[in-house]
Amino acid sequence: MLSYPIQLQEDDHGVMATSPDFPELTTFGDDQREALDRSVSALEEAVAARMHDNQDVPVPSDGEVCVVLPTLTAVKVILYQGMRDQNVGKSELARRLGWHLPQVDRVLDVEHLSRLDRMDMALGAIGKQLVVKTKEITG
Repeated sequence: MLSYPIQLQEDDHGVMATSPDFPELTTFGDDQREALDRSVSALEEAVAARMHDNQDVPVPSDGEVCVVLPTLTAVKVILYQGMRDQNVGKSELARRLGWHLPQVDRVLDVEHLSRLDRMDMALGAIGKQLVVKTKEITG
């Protein structure tokens, strides 16, 4: 869904992973695979920090090596950024949905395992529809 570029830099001690879209993201691994695996968690942390600080979450740029945000996190980012783009605050979203503010906080919390039907309702409240499709995994 949301695939962000990761830059890998090897040295004598392992592999450092950074992202041009998130200058604050830096993680390490013993090899490229471990650095990429750790990049997913680091990316989620960077996204959560930006959401907490009321900052934009960038649209992914292009890159040769990318990591994909977990699906639920990606949906939360789409909701969050859609709210920002439309100047819809948490209180307004709660009003549109007939929810209490803690319910809105949970659908925007990257660490909370929100139900998909709740995410779909929240997206609908800002004029978006969640569309799911699959693709074959190759090689």
